[in-house]
Amino acid sequence: MTLDHRLAPEHEELRRTVEEFAHDVVAPKIGDYYERHEFPYEIVREMGRMGLFGLPFPEEYGGMGGDYLALGLVLEELARVDSSVAITLEAGVSLGAMPVYRFGTEEQKRTWLPRLCSGEMLGAFGLTEPDGGSDAGATRTTARLDETTGEWVINGTKCFITNSGTDITGLVTVTAVTGRKPDGRPEISAIIVPSGTPGFTAAPPYSKVGWNASDTRELSFSDVRVPKANLLGEEGRGYAQFLRILDEGRVAISALATGLAQGCVDESLAYARTRRAFGRPIGANQAIQFKIADMEMRAHTARLAWRDAASRLVHGEPFKKEAALAKLYSSEIAVTNAREATQIHGGYGFMNEYPVARMWRDAKILEIGEGTSEVQRMLIARELGMGDLEA
Repeated sequence: MTLDHRLAPEHEELRRTVEEFAHDVVAPKIGDYYERHEFPYEIVREMGRMGLFGLPFPEEYGGMGGDYLALGLVLEELARVDSSVAITLEAGVSLGAMPVYRFGTEEQKRTWLPRLCSGEMLGAFGLTEPDGGSDAGATRTTARLDETTGEWVINGTKCFITNSGTDITGLVTVTAVTGRKPDGRPEISAIIVPSGTPGFTAAPPYSKVGWNASDTRELSFSDVRVPKANLLGEEGRGYAQFLRILDEGRVAISALATGLAQGCVDESLAYARTRRAFGRPIGANQAIQFKIADMEMRAHTARLAWRDAASRLVHGEPFKKEAALAKLYSSEIAVTNAREATQIHGGYGFMNEYPVARMWRDAKILEIGEGTSEVQRMLIARELGMGDLEA
């Protein structure tokens, strides 16, 4: 018996379609959006018409009936050209719509998923707070149930939330403390807060190092009232639910990071063939050849890692460790490849008109978002059984 890592025909067709879209539609326009720090509504609308926001969801909810492998392939191809567009899709699907699909009631699914799957609406995931990022258990946002009105009353602040303040943002799923366990630890629940709810405010976009054509904001909740029925999943299970969502999201982020790493190879190859120094293309120099060979090796290995994790997820097998491995490796090699690509481009690599400058700025956040590299190492060690040694 032999292993076959080739894509099924339908997956390969999807990959090629998005590869063409990324190069023909995204690449010519995204640089201007990036420099203006402007959200690319036109490109996002086109992605919605292609069905990309509905890829891993059933057709009955307006989705494409695909899987997480399909989503990863799309994210990789988009990130080969631009990460702002890729993270908009990743957050919209993995963090915005997926919690509703995984944990929502039938009514919640039918209310929100068709518009989220079409790209007509974006969803966001309100987990991180000023005092609680990697330590999500340090949540300070609270939600109390007003028995008189049957409404949740939410107070608190969230930060670094992607897709949270665009003109098409429709909801933010917020984690909040809704009670205390017998040992005093907080019970965290997840609650859907529609955009425009009184007391729910999105601050102006952050001034960021990278991902400048994506939307990231701080959110505040001041006596925000939503119906009791907006509880997502079981009360007190919000933290456990979102650990599952983050595991899946790490597969998607790994695919995105792999795409950035491969994009660095693509740009370096093209530059090394055309840039001449000392009478010949710089690609004729073995030092440059070896750099690019190492970059390709890293991207190829990262691709195997995220596809392995995605395959396990799709087949219902345990994938927590493999997701952490893939996210850790791909994010770190994305940073390395971006640095090497910038070096190959020399002074031009420091100019924003060249895609590698954008990739260099976009790479670092991949070692931080959806679980830092340190958290991934903790998870891997725990999955190897080393957490037992803490006692």
